[in-house]
Amino acid sequence: MKPMARLTLVIGNKNYSSWSLRPWLLLKHLGLPFVEKRVDLTAADVKQQIRRYSPAGRVPVLIDGDNRVWESLAICEYLAERAPAGAVWPETVEARALARAIASEMHSSFAALRTELPMDCRARETGVAVSAAAESDIARVVEIWTDCRRRHQAAGPWLFGRFGAADAMFAPVALRFAAYGIRLPEPAAAYMATVLADPALKAWVAAGQAEPERAAWLERGAGHN
Repeated sequence: MKPMARLTLVIGNKNYSSWSLRPWLLLKHLGLPFVEKRVDLTAADVKQQIRRYSPAGRVPVLIDGDNRVWESLAICEYLAERAPAGAVWPETVEARALARAIASEMHSSFAALRTELPMDCRARETGVAVSAAAESDIARVVEIWTDCRRRHQAAGPWLFGRFGAADAMFAPVALRFAAYGIRLPEPAAAYMATVLADPALKAWVAAGQAEPERAAWLERGAGHN
Protein backbone atom coordinates (compact mmCIF):
# COMPACT_ATOMS: atom_id res chain seq x y z
CA MET A 1 0.00 0.00 0.00
CA LYS A 2 1.59 3.24 -1.17
CA PRO A 3 1.26 6.19 1.26
CA MET A 4 -0.65 9.11 -0.18
CA ALA A 5 0.25 12.77 -0.13
CA ARG A 6 -2.22 15.21 1.33
CA LEU A 7 -5.43 14.63 -0.60
CA THR A 8 -7.71 17.31 -1.97
CA LEU A 9 -11.19 16.53 -3.24
CA VAL A 10 -12.76 19.16 -5.49
CA ILE A 11 -16.53 18.92 -5.30
CA GLY A 12 -19.62 20.78 -6.44
CA ASN A 13 -22.52 22.06 -4.35
CA LYS A 14 -23.46 19.46 -1.76
CA ASN A 15 -27.14 20.08 -2.33
CA TYR A 16 -26.93 19.12 -5.98
CA SER A 17 -23.75 17.22 -6.83
CA SER A 18 -24.45 13.50 -6.56
CA TRP A 19 -21.19 12.61 -8.32
CA SER A 20 -19.21 14.62 -5.77
CA LEU A 21 -20.94 12.82 -2.90
CA ARG A 22 -19.74 9.40 -4.02
CA PRO A 23 -15.95 9.72 -3.51
CA TRP A 24 -16.47 12.12 -0.58
CA LEU A 25 -18.46 9.45 1.24
CA LEU A 26 -15.92 6.75 0.43
CA LEU A 27 -13.07 8.90 1.74
CA LYS A 28 -14.99 9.51 4.96
CA HIS A 29 -15.58 5.79 5.48
CA LEU A 30 -11.95 5.00 4.71
CA GLY A 31 -10.90 7.52 7.35
CA LEU A 32 -8.46 9.19 4.96
CA PRO A 33 -7.83 12.86 5.76
CA PHE A 34 -8.48 15.20 2.87
CA VAL A 35 -9.00 18.85 2.08
CA GLU A 36 -12.41 19.62 0.63
CA LYS A 37 -12.60 22.34 -2.02
CA ARG A 38 -16.08 23.30 -3.18
CA VAL A 39 -16.80 24.88 -6.55
CA ASP A 40 -20.14 26.63 -6.83
CA LEU A 41 -21.96 25.02 -9.76
CA THR A 42 -24.25 28.04 -10.02
CA ALA A 43 -21.39 30.51 -10.61
CA ALA A 44 -21.15 32.17 -14.01
CA ASP A 45 -17.52 31.09 -14.41
CA VAL A 46 -17.94 27.56 -13.07
CA LYS A 47 -16.39 25.88 -16.12
CA GLN A 48 -13.27 28.01 -15.85
CA GLN A 49 -13.03 27.29 -12.12
CA ILE A 50 -13.29 23.53 -12.59
CA ARG A 51 -10.81 23.46 -15.48
CA ARG A 52 -8.18 24.70 -13.06
CA TYR A 53 -8.38 21.21 -11.57
CA SER A 54 -9.76 18.92 -14.28
CA PRO A 55 -9.32 18.83 -18.07
CA ALA A 56 -12.78 17.25 -18.29
CA GLY A 57 -14.37 20.37 -16.81
CA ARG A 58 -16.41 18.38 -14.30
CA VAL A 59 -16.37 17.58 -10.60
CA PRO A 60 -15.35 15.66 -8.60
CA VAL A 61 -11.58 15.69 -8.92
CA LEU A 62 -9.16 14.00 -6.53
CA ILE A 63 -5.74 15.63 -6.24
CA ASP A 64 -2.97 13.48 -4.76
CA GLY A 65 0.33 15.28 -5.14
CA ASP A 66 0.95 15.52 -8.87
CA ASN A 67 -1.86 13.07 -9.67
CA ARG A 68 -5.30 14.33 -10.65
CA VAL A 69 -8.12 11.84 -10.99
CA TRP A 70 -11.57 12.81 -12.24
CA GLU A 71 -14.80 10.80 -12.53
CA SER A 72 -16.27 9.26 -9.38
CA LEU A 73 -15.70 5.63 -10.28
CA ALA A 74 -12.10 6.27 -11.34
CA ILE A 75 -11.50 7.95 -7.97
CA CYS A 76 -12.92 4.90 -6.19
CA GLU A 77 -10.51 2.67 -8.12
CA TYR A 78 -7.61 4.99 -7.36
CA LEU A 79 -8.39 4.81 -3.66
CA ALA A 80 -8.73 1.03 -3.85
CA GLU A 81 -5.12 0.76 -5.00
CA ARG A 82 -3.95 2.63 -1.92
CA ALA A 83 -6.36 1.44 0.78
CA PRO A 84 -6.16 -1.88 2.66
CA ALA A 85 -7.50 -4.93 0.83
CA GLY A 86 -11.26 -5.23 1.17
CA ALA A 87 -11.75 -1.61 2.21
CA VAL A 88 -13.11 -0.38 -1.13
CA TRP A 89 -14.12 -3.57 -2.96
CA PRO A 90 -15.13 -6.92 -1.42
CA GLU A 91 -12.41 -9.45 -0.69
CA THR A 92 -13.61 -12.39 -2.79
CA VAL A 93 -13.24 -12.50 -6.58
CA GLU A 94 -16.96 -13.20 -7.08
CA ALA A 95 -18.14 -10.39 -4.82
CA ARG A 96 -15.63 -7.93 -6.32
CA ALA A 97 -16.86 -8.75 -9.80
CA LEU A 98 -20.48 -8.13 -8.79
CA ALA A 99 -19.62 -4.93 -6.90
CA ARG A 100 -17.72 -3.53 -9.88
CA ALA A 101 -20.51 -4.53 -12.25
CA ILE A 102 -23.26 -2.74 -10.31
CA ALA A 103 -21.03 0.29 -9.64
CA SER A 104 -20.37 0.55 -13.38
CA GLU A 105 -24.06 0.09 -14.09
CA MET A 106 -24.85 2.97 -11.74
CA HIS A 107 -22.21 5.08 -13.45
CA SER A 108 -23.52 4.50 -16.97
CA SER A 109 -27.25 3.80 -16.62
CA PHE A 110 -30.44 5.03 -14.90
CA ALA A 111 -30.73 8.16 -17.05
CA ALA A 112 -34.49 8.49 -16.56
CA LEU A 113 -34.20 8.16 -12.77
CA ARG A 114 -31.44 10.78 -12.61
CA THR A 115 -33.28 13.18 -14.91
CA GLU A 116 -36.71 12.94 -13.28
CA LEU A 117 -35.51 12.65 -9.67
CA PRO A 118 -32.42 14.87 -9.48
CA MET A 119 -30.23 15.13 -6.42
CA ASP A 120 -31.62 17.82 -4.12
CA CYS A 121 -31.02 17.59 -0.37
CA ARG A 122 -33.71 20.23 0.27
CA ALA A 123 -36.45 18.47 -1.70
CA ARG A 124 -39.30 16.82 0.19
CA GLU A 125 -42.13 15.73 -2.09
CA THR A 126 -44.65 12.92 -2.13
CA GLY A 127 -46.82 11.57 -4.88
CA VAL A 128 -44.25 12.31 -7.55
CA ALA A 129 -45.29 10.76 -10.87
CA VAL A 130 -42.48 9.29 -12.94
CA SER A 131 -42.31 7.91 -16.45
CA ALA A 132 -42.31 4.24 -17.37
CA ALA A 133 -38.58 4.51 -18.03
CA ALA A 134 -37.94 5.89 -14.53
CA GLU A 135 -40.15 3.17 -13.03
CA SER A 136 -38.02 0.61 -14.83
CA ASP A 137 -34.86 2.23 -13.43
CA ILE A 138 -36.30 2.15 -9.90
CA ALA A 139 -37.23 -1.51 -10.29
CA ARG A 140 -33.69 -2.31 -11.42
CA VAL A 141 -32.19 -0.53 -8.39
CA VAL A 142 -34.53 -2.51 -6.12
CA GLU A 143 -33.43 -5.70 -7.87
CA ILE A 144 -29.75 -4.88 -7.34
CA TRP A 145 -30.15 -3.95 -3.70
CA THR A 146 -32.32 -7.00 -2.98
CA ASP A 147 -29.87 -9.40 -4.62
CA CYS A 148 -26.83 -7.96 -2.84
CA ARG A 149 -28.53 -7.97 0.55
CA ARG A 150 -29.75 -11.56 0.04
CA ARG A 151 -26.20 -12.66 -0.71
CA HIS A 152 -24.42 -10.70 2.03
CA GLN A 153 -26.90 -9.96 4.80
CA ALA A 154 -25.00 -12.07 7.31
CA ALA A 155 -21.84 -9.97 6.83
CA GLY A 156 -23.37 -6.59 7.73
CA PRO A 157 -25.99 -4.02 6.67
CA TRP A 158 -24.34 -2.72 3.49
CA LEU A 159 -24.61 -4.14 -0.02
CA PHE A 160 -21.65 -6.46 0.52
CA GLY A 161 -21.72 -6.48 4.31
CA ARG A 162 -19.18 -3.73 4.92
CA PHE A 163 -19.39 -0.28 3.38
CA GLY A 164 -17.57 -0.03 0.06
CA ALA A 165 -17.46 1.68 -3.30
CA ALA A 166 -20.75 0.11 -4.44
CA ASP A 167 -22.53 1.72 -1.48
CA ALA A 168 -20.90 5.06 -2.27
CA MET A 169 -22.09 4.82 -5.86
CA PHE A 170 -25.71 4.12 -4.86
CA ALA A 171 -25.93 6.51 -1.88
CA PRO A 172 -27.29 9.43 -3.97
CA VAL A 173 -30.06 7.15 -5.23
CA ALA A 174 -31.19 6.55 -1.65
CA LEU A 175 -31.29 10.33 -1.15
CA ARG A 176 -33.38 10.72 -4.30
CA PHE A 177 -35.86 8.07 -3.18
CA ALA A 178 -36.20 9.74 0.22
CA ALA A 179 -36.54 13.24 -1.26
CA TYR A 180 -39.37 12.28 -3.60
CA GLY A 181 -41.19 9.75 -1.44
CA ILE A 182 -40.41 6.66 -3.51
CA ARG A 183 -41.66 3.65 -1.57
CA LEU A 184 -39.60 0.48 -1.75
CA PRO A 185 -40.25 -3.14 -0.79
CA GLU A 186 -38.07 -5.00 1.68
CA PRO A 187 -35.15 -5.56 1.89
CA ALA A 188 -34.44 -2.57 -0.36
CA ALA A 189 -36.27 -0.27 2.08
CA ALA A 190 -34.11 -1.49 4.96
CA TYR A 191 -30.97 -0.88 2.94
CA MET A 192 -32.14 2.64 2.09
CA ALA A 193 -32.69 3.28 5.81
CA THR A 194 -29.11 2.13 6.49
CA VAL A 195 -27.77 4.60 3.94
CA LEU A 196 -29.88 7.49 5.23
CA ALA A 197 -28.80 6.83 8.83
CA ASP A 198 -25.10 6.92 7.99
CA PRO A 199 -23.46 9.75 10.00
CA ALA A 200 -21.24 10.88 7.13
CA LEU A 201 -24.17 11.01 4.72
CA LYS A 202 -26.25 12.94 7.25
CA ALA A 203 -23.41 15.47 7.60
CA TRP A 204 -23.33 15.93 3.82
CA VAL A 205 -27.11 16.42 3.67
CA ALA A 206 -27.07 18.97 6.48
CA ALA A 207 -24.32 20.93 4.74
CA GLY A 208 -26.21 20.76 1.44
CA GLN A 209 -29.41 22.03 3.00
CA ALA A 210 -27.51 24.95 4.53
CA GLU A 211 -25.96 26.10 1.26
CA PRO A 212 -27.27 29.50 0.16
CA GLU A 213 -27.17 28.86 -3.60
CA ARG A 214 -30.28 27.81 -5.47
CA ALA A 215 -30.56 26.94 -9.16
CA ALA A 216 -33.87 26.01 -10.78
CA TRP A 217 -32.02 24.34 -13.65
CA LEU A 218 -30.55 21.83 -11.18
CA GLU A 219 -33.88 20.92 -9.61
CA ARG A 220 -36.75 18.61 -10.53
CA GLY A 221 -38.49 19.43 -13.77
CA ALA A 222 -35.38 20.92 -15.37
CA GLY A 223 -34.13 17.71 -16.96
CA HIS A 224 -30.84 17.74 -15.04
CA ASN A 225 -29.14 14.42 -14.26
